[in-house]
Amino acid sequence: MNKFFEALANVFRIPDLRKRVLFTLGLLAVYRIGAYIPTPGIATARFQEFFQRNASGGFLGYFDLFSGGMLRRMTIFALGITPYITASIILQLLTVVVPTLDKLQKEGELGRRKITQWTRYLTVALAIIQSIGIALALQNSDGNFVLHPGFGFIFLTTLTFTTGTAFIMWLGEQVTDRGIGNGMSLIIFVGIIVGLPRAIENIYTNTFVTHQWNALQMVIILIIMVAVVAFIVLVERGERRIPVQYAKRVIGRRMMGGQSTHLPLKVNAGGVIPIIFASSLLALPQTAMQFGVVKNSPWLSGMLGALGGAEPLYYLTYVILIIFFCFFYVSIIFNPSEAADNMRKYGGFIPGIRPGKNTADYMDNILSKITVVGGLYLSILSLIPQIMIQGIKLQRLPVVGNFVDAHFPRWLLDGLGVNFFFGGTSLLIVVGVAMDTVNQIEAQLIMRHYEGFTPRAGRIRGRRN
Repeated sequence: MNKFFEALANVFRIPDLRKRVLFTLGLLAVYRIGAYIPTPGIATARFQEFFQRNASGGFLGYFDLFSGGMLRRMTIFALGITPYITASIILQLLTVVVPTLDKLQKEGELGRRKITQWTRYLTVALAIIQSIGIALALQNSDGNFVLHPGFGFIFLTTLTFTTGTAFIMWLGEQVTDRGIGNGMSLIIFVGIIVGLPRAIENIYTNTFVTHQWNALQMVIILIIMVAVVAFIVLVERGERRIPVQYAKRVIGRRMMGGQSTHLPLKVNAGGVIPIIFASSLLALPQTAMQFGVVKNSPWLSGMLGALGGAEPLYYLTYVILIIFFCFFYVSIIFNPSEAADNMRKYGGFIPGIRPGKNTADYMDNILSKITVVGGLYLSILSLIPQIMIQGIKLQRLPVVGNFVDAHFPRWLLDGLGVNFFFGGTSLLIVVGVAMDTVNQIEAQLIMRHYEGFTPRAGRIRGRRN
């Protein structure tokens, strides 16, 4: 612990690093100020009450996670960074099918700048479309959320939301260029972490005020939370290293190659993207349940209700979708055939494996195995918090439902009601972004001959201030 505080103090001893950290904190503070500026023309208190009652578990509730609760409060940053995330994913998927984007991606810094510029344009376009949709939905709803309906309200709301999204995107890029860490990730991180004080207060209230939990249950919940965080750190750092040997080559008068290295394949190469895709798809049925056509149809409402939260079919579908999107996303970001060809061009080979197709098949086989492990890891990470919050309604299964209801523990069937920001997506983002940011700060410290935060960082002997 002393080493951690010493490293933290070293951060502020280095002028350049201190400026970067303070610059990052300042821009994140500006972002949080937007959480308290309401959008003109909307009865925000009335909408927040409606959102909490009807939409928090649907598709809008999932968007609200990435906006840091600003969507439910209808602030000027209500759309958050969601249009930018959507635009980035769309362009990444188009890279596979559009040759022009694929060439740009391989052109280095120049190509990256062009793709970034197109991402900005697409972000603004998506923000305009989403803003118009939200404005029309608010105006046509029965909740009387709009104070002065009409074209002026739609134009002002569209302008406010689009400008807010563009400003957030600019903040994120400034943090990335002149601060510490990835700006977009830190914006999402801050939006999620602001719920920590409220979550701690909720645990305290349930334990010591309402006595909904006893002391043992609280300790068990805290132990599970710490164990899940440790589990995330362990797997996120995990990788399968494929040994690669490069043959010696004579270039001019120099002997090149001959060294041994490895090709790292991350266990969770897809990151949080598979959870986002799976959760977005499963949120659509709950959103559709809000429409009158679905409510008045017993067949549709019953079918979509089986895909509701805490239902066994929901959990099963969730796991299948997460594993599917893990394979889908990994197939986009890593091509074994292309990696094998590049390895062969530079005289590299995997010991015991013939270059070319055999190398591609070998890497594809390993990648398939670790992708299954990564998919199961994401599934467990997502299901544990949901089961703790809502349980799993096994008593609704046909044939065995009555037996399960009589003999299974209630905490498993009904959950513990833990209203904590303990969702798999949010927890994975928080831990992942925190690890990346700490690693960047640690690299800056070591480069300047200071100790890092972790024991593996060590110390480079040299000048000390």
